[in-house]
Amino acid sequence: MSKILFKNADIYNESGVRTGNDVLAVDGVIEEIGGNIECDGAEVIDCTGLAMLPGLCDMHVHFRDPGLTYKEDIITGCASAAAGGVTAVACMPNTKPVCDSPETVRYMIEKAKPTGVAIYPVGAITQGMSGEKLTDFDALKAAGCRLISDDGKPVEDAALLLETLKDTKDNGLLVVSHCEDLNIINGGIMHKGSVSEELGVKGMDRASEDCVTAREIALAASCGARVHICHVSTKGCINMIRAAKAGGVRVTCETAPHYFTYTHEKLRSRDADYRMNPPLREQSDVDAVLEGVLDGTVDCIVTDHAPHAAEEKADFLTAPNGVVGLETSFAATLTRLYHTGRMSIEGIVKIMSAQPRRILGIVPLEIKVGEKAEIILADLNREWVVDPQKLKSKAHNTVFKGERLKGKVVLTYADGRLIYREA
Repeated sequence: MSKILFKNADIYNESGVRTGNDVLAVDGVIEEIGGNIECDGAEVIDCTGLAMLPGLCDMHVHFRDPGLTYKEDIITGCASAAAGGVTAVACMPNTKPVCDSPETVRYMIEKAKPTGVAIYPVGAITQGMSGEKLTDFDALKAAGCRLISDDGKPVEDAALLLETLKDTKDNGLLVVSHCEDLNIINGGIMHKGSVSEELGVKGMDRASEDCVTAREIALAASCGARVHICHVSTKGCINMIRAAKAGGVRVTCETAPHYFTYTHEKLRSRDADYRMNPPLREQSDVDAVLEGVLDGTVDCIVTDHAPHAAEEKADFLTAPNGVVGLETSFAATLTRLYHTGRMSIEGIVKIMSAQPRRILGIVPLEIKVGEKAEIILADLNREWVVDPQKLKSKAHNTVFKGERLKGKVVLTYADGRLIYREA
């Protein structure tokens, strides 16, 4: 029997705060919450000065496993997640082979089990993510998929996507769309604007993201299906999604901390670690995304954790897009939202733990008696400088490198055991 006793914790749920409580977890279940709890044989952890939160959920990551494990694998990806307080992740299907079969889905779930981090594989919409023939949605769902996506590119054939949306309305899967018109992008590597012009490189016009977002909303509205829009980065997308929600369209969306923190000015350094897709945009976009986070237009904060080898990121012009983020997301969100007085910790629990799980169709975690103990402890006021070389991920391509953030996860408890403890 595994027993752990957390002493003197300030407990933050989506619904509110309880200060100075002890929490006893036995075999991964919360058995008692109160004052001065004693338990023979329990490991005791002093939580004085720390915040206790439900484990976070990131519904958009890339673990590169199977097939691209020199960048990341499920074990290192889960270690990175645990270090960032993330106890559940949804892994995108652009692996090798593509996650378009029950066998690959089961492989990913089984490989993650020893880590204590739950993986929810995202199945491909089309076989091989080719945009042509639909996968067997029922088989993917039976194997453990809750989401389907051809992430990295949209399904270009609108009729095929409409068919997919109609099918998923009945079978309960959720279509997740990376909104990007590849013809508009046409080889662009960063936001199209004044900085791209000064650097003399091809840019990505906002219209690429905006027009496909508009299409997905229109298709979902036409058949009453759900659709989820990935990593929103433009003011146009925020405005469209806000209006669609007000009009009753079943649309949800996500963004990442870098989209409400940084602009394309970061690219003046010609450092490919600041290149991702969609790209860092302009201040008006940052302001709009931040407003969308605060007013509820944005449903959840994700990372789009996209690891690449250092040699791949060495050349600004040819490097693949993507940044890692699992170990910085919570701290970056605290720094930008909580420590500026814009959002409470309960609000952060909602947008980083509860709502992603709701979108996945999972019951949100709550720290209360009888519930599963999936818990993180964090020092909300700890200041630290991001050192890429100290990340648990195989990759070091973080947009927050060298930044001073405020707030640090010190312990993650899941699956009846400590899966991360700060050294």
